[in-house]
Amino acid sequence: NCMDCVEEEVDFNWEEYLEETGATAAPHTSFRHVELSLQSSFQPGMKLEVANKGSLDTYWVATIITTCGQLLLLRYCGYGDDRKTDFWCDVMTAELHPVGWCAQNNKTLQPPEAIKEKYSDWTEFLIKELTGSRTAPANLLEGPLRGKNTVDLIVVGCILEVRDAFEPSVYWAARVQCNVGGRLCLSYVGVNDSAYDMWMFYLDTRLRPLGWAKENNLSLKPPTALKSPLPLEVFKVCVCVTHSFRAGMKLEMVSPSEPFHICPVSVTKVYNEYYFQITVDDLTAEATPTHVVCHADSPGILPVQWCLKNGVGLERPQGFESQDFDWADYLKHTGAEAAPDVCFPNASQSRGFCKDMWLEAVNPLQPSELCVARITQVKGRLLWLRLEGLTKPQPDCIVDVESMSIFPVGWCEANAYPLTHLLKTVCKCLVNGKYCCSQLFINHRCFSGPYLNKGRIAELPKAVGPGKCAVVLKEILTMLINSAYKPGRVLRELQMVEDPQWNCQEETLKAKYKGKSYRSTMRIVRTGDQVSEFCRRVCERLQCCPNLFGPTIVSDKCPENCFSQTKTKYTYYKKRKVGRPSLGENAQDGDMSKPARRRKKRKAIFVQKKRRTSIVGYHTTESPQVCQTKNTHSEIFTCISLATPESKQMQAHIREDRLVLETNPLEWSVSDVVDFITSTDCASLAKIFQEQDIDGQALLLLTLPTVQECMDLKLGPAIKLCHQIERVKVAFYSQFAN
Repeated sequence: NCMDCVEEEVDFNWEEYLEETGATAAPHTSFRHVELSLQSSFQPGMKLEVANKGSLDTYWVATIITTCGQLLLLRYCGYGDDRKTDFWCDVMTAELHPVGWCAQNNKTLQPPEAIKEKYSDWTEFLIKELTGSRTAPANLLEGPLRGKNTVDLIVVGCILEVRDAFEPSVYWAARVQCNVGGRLCLSYVGVNDSAYDMWMFYLDTRLRPLGWAKENNLSLKPPTALKSPLPLEVFKVCVCVTHSFRAGMKLEMVSPSEPFHICPVSVTKVYNEYYFQITVDDLTAEATPTHVVCHADSPGILPVQWCLKNGVGLERPQGFESQDFDWADYLKHTGAEAAPDVCFPNASQSRGFCKDMWLEAVNPLQPSELCVARITQVKGRLLWLRLEGLTKPQPDCIVDVESMSIFPVGWCEANAYPLTHLLKTVCKCLVNGKYCCSQLFINHRCFSGPYLNKGRIAELPKAVGPGKCAVVLKEILTMLINSAYKPGRVLRELQMVEDPQWNCQEETLKAKYKGKSYRSTMRIVRTGDQVSEFCRRVCERLQCCPNLFGPTIVSDKCPENCFSQTKTKYTYYKKRKVGRPSLGENAQDGDMSKPARRRKKRKAIFVQKKRRTSIVGYHTTESPQVCQTKNTHSEIFTCISLATPESKQMQAHIREDRLVLETNPLEWSVSDVVDFITSTDCASLAKIFQEQDIDGQALLLLTLPTVQECMDLKLGPAIKLCHQIERVKVAFYSQFAN
């Protein structure tokens, strides 16, 4: 490492960092709690009252079929499984009410006209339909919370009940101080010391809506002044599972106070079928016990011998005399039993996390801080995370895959919360070092040549450096590449800048153009005495002024006087050969005849017989194929190779494949569509069209994304199918659209 290198804080961007390092972000689907937080507060199956279409001032009960943001797909009760009349409505604009609203407001509740005669006694039907069903919460349909997502319902100032960390039957009220994408900063009501503030994700099992303690015969009584408790739907996933632990059982657990190691623990109290108390084993006489309340799915609890089976070190209990910890000896010494494996039903799931994936994680020693983190190892359901950017280094912290203290890449940015990111090493080398150079200047007033955009160059920094030669030159070349009209072309030109006498090192340069990425490996000089010549050669290759960038600063007048020179001064064109004119036999003296014309080659025409088919009122005609040769000189460069292309002689075959329809596809039935698909090379997919009831109108609306998503096809078959659909569309527009 360079002695003059220091770490500086620079703007951090996940996309750039992952691209530069080749690292992989942990998939969003691995973060179950984040996925749940994005779901709608409305659940399929909920009932509500909605205005009847075409019948003023009448309403009917409808069922939520599915949701999409603030849009609900509804079906009137009484239609059963018939989805033909399903309709979408916007929660923010539609007239939606909870069940019972009509009775309270003296409104008429009657079924739609289409099914009015289906049942003789609609009152009895509604009683059966609504028995055991859930109604959409009133505060999600009316008032300030209308149409809001689940996370948005928890606003600053809301009151929740928080279960005590040591007593599962004790709750206390807490006020929401901050809501960051569902991660709540809570302060106990009546406690004004911020040191007692807590950070928890809103789906944590310790959180309950106001009034929970009273409803479950617990000791907490909510404040009477509170008028707007949170609806129960916010805590929809908080379902406790019964456990099988007994007092005295031993197990392994990630240390609750220092989550950097795993230690032996004991079940010291069983509260009920849902909760039990775990105490960290400490055999010293003056030990202060560390307790934590757990449930069957508590993260970080593991069976005995888990560390041994997974090759992970187990922290020896304080006060245990033997240096080598062995569970058999320890259980015999303490007279305890190991918790059976049946107590740990989900001890091996990893949820798709892999080593070297990146994510964002809470600093366990500073819960208000979220850091860039890398997974250093995955063992069963535990992750070892290395937190980056910390002022004081700490060991890899251990978290459970179900932990609500880890988040996907970009979560902080999406929720406008500061992210502690890794520090970038920047070299502050001495200017007079062998491998260092002084400042290099960008003189935007100089002639920029045919490749570089003068306006973009004017926006670049005036100078780069001082520093290591390779670092400074790479930085300035990257700026020039991104200032080009076509960055890929400049990358290719820079590959040609070489000299066998230079002391070089290879560097990878990148560019982006029209959504595509280009990479090129270039040899850049390492020593300061070669920088000036290197800059001059680069400028020469880019056909710009030699002083456009380099160690020379240009103030008003360039030494090359490039201001007054024509734009062709630094451009080197290949000389074009001009043929001598041929003199005609009857030409007069001194007259120059026109150059003789070249005789054009006759095009070779190959005719293929027409093929006609007739199925379901359409047929295909193929026009003759015309094959002609033509000399072309193309410039081809890709992301992988930027080598100079050579001229090729390419043969182009022009073919026209046109579909002629005898009937309008808008009038096709499902069977007509199936017959058409069967006649193409996509015949194996015809069954899907039959199952999905796709008629001619639906066929014309199909697109590639729709085909891929709804028909669950791979890209290849989907493209082939869309090609056939496009043929029908083209024929429709040419024959029937007018």
